[in-house]
Amino acid sequence: MVSPLLALGVDTPVLAAPMAGGPTTPALVTAAARAGGLGFVPGGYRTTAALAEQIAAVRSAGVPFGVNLFAPNPVPVDPGAFRRYARAIAPDAGIHGIDTATAEAVEDDDHWADKVALLLSDPVPVVSFTFGIPEASVVSALRAAGSLVVQTVTSASEARAAAESGADALAVQASAAGGHSGTLTPQHTPAAVPLEDLLGQVRAAVPLPLVAAGGLATPAAVAGALRAGADAVMVGTVLMRADEAGTSTPHRAALADPARTATVVTRAFTGRPARALRNEFTDRHTGAAPAGYPALHHLTGPMRRAAAAAGDQERIHLWAGTGHRHATEEPAERILRRLASGI
Repeated sequence: MVSPLLALGVDTPVLAAPMAGGPTTPALVTAAARAGGLGFVPGGYRTTAALAEQIAAVRSAGVPFGVNLFAPNPVPVDPGAFRRYARAIAPDAGIHGIDTATAEAVEDDDHWADKVALLLSDPVPVVSFTFGIPEASVVSALRAAGSLVVQTVTSASEARAAAESGADALAVQASAAGGHSGTLTPQHTPAAVPLEDLLGQVRAAVPLPLVAAGGLATPAAVAGALRAGADAVMVGTVLMRADEAGTSTPHRAALADPARTATVVTRAFTGRPARALRNEFTDRHTGAAPAGYPALHHLTGPMRRAAAAAGDQERIHLWAGTGHRHATEEPAERILRRLASGI
């Protein structure tokens, strides 16, 4: 990834991951560029109009940046499993006045076509995808518009498929990463392959530039990923308490809580595997949660929003990677420059 990034004016191979749902703000994306790297505006869960506003805010800063989209890869939920799960979580949701027992499953594609059209009509330097691989025609159109295309993968086989789609580079995400796994087969929990091993497997499979992600929260970890074959790294959880992050107050507090030492990969909140700090909701419902994205995301969304507003850490998705104890309250630029100090 070094040569393509250098062409964009990036001189430090430490990138800020797109953290959808609030943590990544235009200020955080801008700070990543000020540190010599690159940040990504997350398109997930936003309307197309809201995404356009975020892009405009970052573009006004005059820095290189990327945009991340959730590529469609739906996992339709089994209707019976959905109803059972909706009833099972009803006591938790009811604490905040939310009725899930009678909820209907909602399946959508996160405004996919409109967001692609936006990026084609108003191109950005880099576009990355997670959850699915877009059609080759979408990739080629974005490249023709002048965007560098990065595809998230979690295995060598996914890397080969991404290369065939025409991607310029790959974000190689290990299971240690916080938040959603980018796996293309979310019905299965990704294997816990160490990042350096995964980089070796992907490097052997494809010749594309690689961006390493997952559990990178110290200068030593960053340097190790680069030695293992990554051209750049991408960090997320370590930035979630940064001054510029939009992480909710209860989520920030949980990341700093010395009593919260364990993370778990769970479908309990969204129907896709995602790594989070353990809380009462994951302990109660991880085992019973069916595969079903985005239906479970929409089912639990009202409860999670209400819980966050009430400061209830036990019923929100406390996304966190295995390096969460290294997240600190300070400017993002300082965090990113420190992570790059061992290179």
